[in-house]
Amino acid sequence: MSGSALFETFTRAPLAFDHGEGTWLVTDKGERYLDFGGGVAVNSLGHSHPHLVSALTEQAAKLWHVSNLYEIPGQSRLGERLADATFADKVFFTNSGAEALECAIKTARRYHFVKGHPERFRIITFEGAFHGRTLATIAAGGQYKYLEGFGPKVEGFDQVGFDDIDAAEKAITSETAAILIEPVQGEGGIRPVPTQSLKRLRQLCEQHDLLLVFDEVQCGIGRTGKLFAHEWAGVTPDIMAVAKGIGGGFPVGACLATDEAAVGMTAGVHGTTFGGNPLAMAVGNAVLDVVLEDGFLEDVQRKALLLKQGLAGVADEFPDVIEDIRGTGLMLGLKCAAPNTKVNMALRDQHLLAVPAGDNVLRLLPPLTVTDAEIHEALDRIRAGARGLSDAIAAAAAK
Repeated sequence: MSGSALFETFTRAPLAFDHGEGTWLVTDKGERYLDFGGGVAVNSLGHSHPHLVSALTEQAAKLWHVSNLYEIPGQSRLGERLADATFADKVFFTNSGAEALECAIKTARRYHFVKGHPERFRIITFEGAFHGRTLATIAAGGQYKYLEGFGPKVEGFDQVGFDDIDAAEKAITSETAAILIEPVQGEGGIRPVPTQSLKRLRQLCEQHDLLLVFDEVQCGIGRTGKLFAHEWAGVTPDIMAVAKGIGGGFPVGACLATDEAAVGMTAGVHGTTFGGNPLAMAVGNAVLDVVLEDGFLEDVQRKALLLKQGLAGVADEFPDVIEDIRGTGLMLGLKCAAPNTKVNMALRDQHLLAVPAGDNVLRLLPPLTVTDAEIHEALDRIRAGARGLSDAIAAAAAK
């Protein structure tokens, strides 16, 4: 055997981290990095948060896994808390966002099946979307680079342009079951969907007896300064997929639905071996303990404004590197003038971690617990990285 024993499906940065402290990661060589990638919006409360560590270790000493053949009290508690805090009546726990989306898709199709319309299985989705890496979710996302080489695209997904609600309306047929959308696209380049567009989609669903499905895997659990991003628009879905931040670093996902939308999800029609296990539920409940504390989300909003205003200043100073600042809450994107890969390298040279996205955007997804001092430190490092790249661009142009 030559090389690594791992599948070569990741292009990894030459960094190995030994441990983390809040917003900081420390390499095996002792170098400290300011983590504004958050494991791709996963580490919602930073690294080694004491309340999460306590919840996980306490549960680990008692019970890890029993399967869903038995009652799991932590699962019932987390489900009730999510239902109490949202539009939902029912929750199905998974291990990942992709699994949560698979459950959401199946729930929407099953809803129409039990109502006597098995022909209604198609789902309208939007350009730039990312819903996961399973065969169904890559079909829902519709991006060729994820579909290529995996055989025929899974049938049942009709894609229209980003924020093209007129096209979405025209795409509705007698076979349409639902509309699936991210209130803020993450992988697609930190693109919030306008409030009016989400309201129109809700109206279309009411008018045509469709289910509105929100993918809040990346933008949920406080990331935008509300528990869920759709709350800013005052629009509620029938079904919602969440993951990432709800586990704070532990693999947890969930599909939330109203009683009506979940009417077809009866005993035996769907399942999971690991989903909702005691370890995951202990951590999920601990995350909610923190995120639902009085004032927590308001403080996220305040810190987000501080960061966004600072980034706008950097963009004004170095327009040859950063064109614009996108996003909401602590889900922000640098729309880059230079290639986002080069901007990412420039920031990494400053020991600041970010995450590339589509549309030449670089994502900043710090933990919701980031401090004001760390935001100022990040802005200094981003400014330094942008200055170095701007100087290099000017030098290359002068040759």
